[in-house]
Amino acid sequence: MTATDQPIGPVGRGRHVYGPPDAPVTVVEFGDLECPYCRAAAPVLRELVDTAAGTVRLVFRHFPLFEVHPHALTAALAVEAAASQGAFWPMFDRLVSGPVDLGDAALRAAADELGLDGSLVVGEAAQRHGDWVEEDYADGRALDVRGTPTLFVNDERFSGQVTLTALRACVAQALGAGRGVPTVGAQRGSPPT
Repeated sequence: MTATDQPIGPVGRGRHVYGPPDAPVTVVEFGDLECPYCRAAAPVLRELVDTAAGTVRLVFRHFPLFEVHPHALTAALAVEAAASQGAFWPMFDRLVSGPVDLGDAALRAAADELGLDGSLVVGEAAQRHGDWVEEDYADGRALDVRGTPTLFVNDERFSGQVTLTALRACVAQALGAGRGVPTVGAQRGSPPT
């Protein structure tokens, strides 16, 4: 199945979920690991999930802005390669909270520090994960994502600054509206991490 023959929606396959999988509110982030705004949003989104008493889950989807961020695509591939080793979120956290150096040596070192095989997160070895990144990017384009981070809360595009206060208000509205959990498409490949 390719990005063009699957149902389009912000959640997509929901491969990278942080928080309870059955939470009634889903926040989807289309993000770029080199984007300074995504890096600033990461702890806010984590705190939102961590303090929501099981009512919110976060789904991350790749949208590398490769035209302005030269390492965004290689970083996305590295995180996908880490996911194949069972460590999507640890690698994601390492990359968005550390120095902005996302060159091959830094990606390999980050993986090694996490106890992963660093040789698998860069170069040809990481290229086998390109379909996942391409699928996320194509879905983002189909949803008119143009920049990062772009957020959806229960399939509704979030607008405004990514602050805990604004996101909590949006979550409260979604809970009050009784909107259920968006449908997650069929899984392919390795299980979500």
